[in-house]
Amino acid sequence: MQKIILETVRDVYEQMGTVWKGDKQHLMAQLFKIVEGYLGSGKVQILNVPKEEDAVRRIILTLNMTKIVQHLFEAIRFENTEKRELVLDKERPIRSTQDMMSWYTSKPCEITKNSHISHVVYDSSWEASEAFELDKNENVISWAKNDHLGFEILYLWQGVVRKYRPDFLIKLKNGKMFVLEVKGMDSQQNKTKRAFLDEWVKAVNENSMFGEWCWDVSRHPSDVRRILNKHCS
Repeated sequence: MQKIILETVRDVYEQMGTVWKGDKQHLMAQLFKIVEGYLGSGKVQILNVPKEEDAVRRIILTLNMTKIVQHLFEAIRFENTEKRELVLDKERPIRSTQDMMSWYTSKPCEITKNSHISHVVYDSSWEASEAFELDKNENVISWAKNDHLGFEILYLWQGVVRKYRPDFLIKLKNGKMFVLEVKGMDSQQNKTKRAFLDEWVKAVNENSMFGEWCWDVSRHPSDVRRILNKHCS
């Protein structure tokens, strides 16, 4: 168990060390307390394994080390954030749909009415249903599928900085900018993406230079109208 704790502390420290601006020794000491307390708290539940099977439980913990590290890293990082600072791309700090270049695809597409882009490309029938609703919904002023726009949210997963591209950008009639993600099956990585999207939206709103933003996830084509009504109310 001590080895599991040491490896968990090491992995969390490697993720946090690059962004932690305080004393590194203090960070390491605090991580030992947090990890040891978390693993011994009973919050990590291993189903169908009796408590007396300690060796089996340790093996399962080791095999799921990535999930544990990611969970602890996100909890520590988000709970200890004192100030959110909006970081813009140095080369192209502000992007616009008016900069959209012509491009070609063999995927199915359809002419749009309320989108800044002439056609929307469908990656699935689900996206087609969502786009149809966005094009006719009374709460939507304009919208665009996030395809070739360069709108990306950076997030950290397993110690690596990755890029997350939400599906739709929508201008609501109440003036809000709305980021809509289409997602059926969920995973820990998708949850991490949304945690960073939420932090990004909060940073934009605190900055206030780009108006008010919000976000949500569509789990089924039939829930888009309800989601739009919720964010317009």
